Amino acid sequence: MTPDNNYQLLERGLAVDDPWRPDSNSFEQERYAQMLRISRCNGDVAHALEVGFAADAFTEMLAPHCQRITVVDVMPQAIERARQRTKRWSHIAWITCDIKRFSTAEQFDLIVVAEVLYYLKNIAEMHAAIRNLVSMLAPNGALVFGSARDATYQRWGHAAGAETVIALFNESLSEVERLHCQTESVNEDCLLVLFRKPSHSSEQSNVGH
Repeated sequence: MTPDNNYQLLERGLAVDDPWRPDSNSFEQERYAQMLRISRCNGDVAHALEVGFAADAFTEMLAPHCQRITVVDVMPQAIERARQRTKRWSHIAWITCDIKRFSTAEQFDLIVVAEVLYYLKNIAEMHAAIRNLVSMLAPNGALVFGSARDATYQRWGHAAGAETVIALFNESLSEVERLHCQTESVNEDCLLVLFRKPSHSSEQSNVGH
């Protein structure tokens, strides 16, 4: 699937009242509830980064548990919708940017990246984006990833899904917990994974082993 097709797909999704149905679909509600649970594995969060936020429902759920949130999405329409939905919160920073280009010297205690990496055109781009995300994660920080499986996204014309991305994250992060959310529908099947970045002391203690 080409980048133009991906952009058109996002535009169509954002044109409806309940994009991707997080407010009305029981599968999505359970998936978001589990994402929030594992996102809070260390309790409340000093600074979180959310990359791609669909219909902004998860941002609204996460906001009360963070001192600051930086939210990045490529779609200006999504940013505006999210601003309106979460306007009671003053500690959210919104950035319109492609995941391939976003970079900051800030370190985040939590990064949430769900249902977004498959939009990249190939596994090489996914790998580069993952390395970039890992570089912005603080030592001992948590990263929450969620996606449908490889077979689902390959059927839809994307390069890869959950299994491939999980393997790439496991190159530099430690997998802590894995959940499988599914229903009888083939389109409602998602893997959620909590990763942790080793602390500096852990990394040093592993040198030479």
